[in-house]
Amino acid sequence: MVTLPARPEPVEFDPPRAALVIVDMQNAFVEKGGMFDLAGMDISGARSVAGTIRAILDTARPAGLKVIYLQIGYRPDLLDGGGPASPNWHKELALVLMRERPELAGKLLVHGTWDFAIVDELKPEPGDIVIPKSRYSGFAGTPLDSVLRTAGIRQLIFTGVATNVCVESTLRDAFFHEYWPILVSDATMQAGPPSQQAATLLNVETFFGWVTSSRDLIACLRQR
Repeated sequence: MVTLPARPEPVEFDPPRAALVIVDMQNAFVEKGGMFDLAGMDISGARSVAGTIRAILDTARPAGLKVIYLQIGYRPDLLDGGGPASPNWHKELALVLMRERPELAGKLLVHGTWDFAIVDELKPEPGDIVIPKSRYSGFAGTPLDSVLRTAGIRQLIFTGVATNVCVESTLRDAFFHEYWPILVSDATMQAGPPSQQAATLLNVETFFGWVTSSRDLIACLRQR
């Protein structure tokens, strides 16, 4: 056990029982020409976040952390999008854009497309676990909970995009499933203005878990 500096207070951190969760670091959300960029969202911070996650990965794997990727997307027929009777169909950005802009049909977050793929510098390695999902939360309709429990994981280190959407949704569900969620503030990026990032960080440290920095996390991992 090591003590990880965090807000609102330090947390006892047990690397063998922890997993690094990388949420939706896909071309759609990070790269020029991806879904966020096509929707006019600010992705100027995405490269920095990818680099920070890379640095965490390079320390987490030797320290023995399980690495779990979450990857949102849909079948080419979009049947797992929920259809018009589902709120997901009406609110999820890829589904909305593909209906509103016919030239994008079949190109956004669809399995097998460039948009769906995890960014090159963060490609999973042998031994990593990739869990596809079709909803914001990585626990919704996936085997994530059983995978974590089978591996004896109790603490989850959250990174990725978008802080206020898929990261926060999964983190909240982790809290409800009795995991200990730790959010890395500079290894996440919000969808929308900076106030969205600040709101999620405050929400997490007040109600749902702990917030740390990549610098403090990497220093803790190096103690291993």
